[in-house]
Amino acid sequence: MRDGYVVTWQGQEYDAAPDGDKVRIYATSPAEGFQETKPGRYVRVLEPDEYDEMAYVRTLCTWRGEPFIVLAEADSWLRLEYTGGRAPVARQLGLEEFDYGVYQGWAPAHEVRDRYEHRI
Repeated sequence: MRDGYVVTWQGQEYDAAPDGDKVRIYATSPAEGFQETKPGRYVRVLEPDEYDEMAYVRTLCTWRGEPFIVLAEADSWLRLEYTGGRAPVARQLGLEEFDYGVYQGWAPAHEVRDRYEHRI
């Protein structure tokens, strides 16, 4: 389950974070040109002409026939954010209003359908 930027560099895809006109890419093991930021986390800063592609990847799904973004996973539960835009439906599903018009909740993973990654 992913929700964030990715960059393709030297034929491999990395989690990434834009940083002005540059981009930081992250690895889980040591590699040339990467600096360790904490155990198991390595970062390298790339210039715009050094990488091939940047995209935003978001995991989407349906739960109880309604559209959602998958935000997190814990054991056999998924944290979902409703994207249907209808407050009465969100309330009927038992979701909490996380922010004005933003509804989230936990759903059993086995009830979630049509899970896929969407690249922007």
